[in-house]
Amino acid sequence: MNGQNVPICVDARMIYRNGGTGTTTYSQGLVAAAEAIGRPFFLLRADHEDDGRSRKLLGSLTTDHALRERKIDQMRGELIGRDIFRRAHVHFTLRRRFLSLKPPRSFGIMHWTYPVPIRMAGWINIYTVHDIIPLTQPHLSPISYQRHWAVMSELRQYADRIVTVSEAARSDIISLLQLDSALVINCGQAVLGSLNDARSRPPLDLDVDGYFVFCGAIEPRKNLACLIKAHALSGVERPLVIAGPDGWRSEEINRLIDCTPNVIRLGYLERGELLALIRYARGLLFPSLAEGFGLPVAEAMRLGTPVLTSSVGALAEVAGNAALLVEPSDVDAIASGIRLLASDEALVADLSARGRIHAELFLLPRFATQLATIYEEALATYSEPAVLLQRMQ
Repeated sequence: MNGQNVPICVDARMIYRNGGTGTTTYSQGLVAAAEAIGRPFFLLRADHEDDGRSRKLLGSLTTDHALRERKIDQMRGELIGRDIFRRAHVHFTLRRRFLSLKPPRSFGIMHWTYPVPIRMAGWINIYTVHDIIPLTQPHLSPISYQRHWAVMSELRQYADRIVTVSEAARSDIISLLQLDSALVINCGQAVLGSLNDARSRPPLDLDVDGYFVFCGAIEPRKNLACLIKAHALSGVERPLVIAGPDGWRSEEINRLIDCTPNVIRLGYLERGELLALIRYARGLLFPSLAEGFGLPVAEAMRLGTPVLTSSVGALAEVAGNAALLVEPSDVDAIASGIRLLASDEALVADLSARGRIHAELFLLPRFATQLATIYEEALATYSEPAVLLQRMQ
């Protein structure tokens, strides 16, 4: 079963969201890559996105939800269901089972951008799991350990493949969920930012090369308290600019920002402004405690901005030999790294050059090629008619 008529569908749950999160950017890259593969392509979306509590509850009691198809052109279309994503969560809360969707086409590849508790009946179901931090480090996540474990345990039954974004995340997923290693595949993530997307100047009339930047949600996992203390300890004159929306337990971190000199707090920035902020910074400082991938690191490298990041986990993997790596819990080590970036012009130039080269690993065409291989292998696994017949029932 490798015919080019087998469609690919990607859920559109995240791609239109504001906020510039890593998951949103991943979803946009996945859509771009899947469209480029050359098979019929669909987006799965919900209409009547919030039916209200009573109707959502009644709808979630239905065993199967039929989808309708809307064609855009010969190769593209939409599969549409009523409030399906919210209903899926209510359905799972009540039944501890994934919501089953009935597509208008008998067979295809459904790629979920996140472990949402839904399956496409009769199709190959592929789920992207960005990380399992809620299970491995629950103190760093607002997500309920019990519920997430329940979803991931049930996902093992329905996932024909699990795609993830780093070898570190893949290792955690295989180990914790006790999965066959062949079913969990690291496909990385496409970095969509480029020089052309960035504004011509940094926001707030910041001086080019005149500041350090952190970007991401304000939450304990990002290790901002340690970074702010390290920046103060370093004694550098360039301010630390922190850009990103408030996240889980942001209040204490914001209080620390407010009372620390030489720290500038920005909120959510439009995409072009954010890329300009990264592009014109002296360096990106991103010593996060836990990440599935670490999109700001890859984006900064793509833009030629030197990076200081964590020496452990996915961040060290994504950075490779093209960043300054530090132990994230060591304030002195982070401060020393900041001083180096502030004073060593040769190091800054070297990291910028190496970063641009390393970022080629995350370009969209490479990501699309890897996805195409995953899809072809999944199709080959279910090519026997008896297997397909069983899946369609």
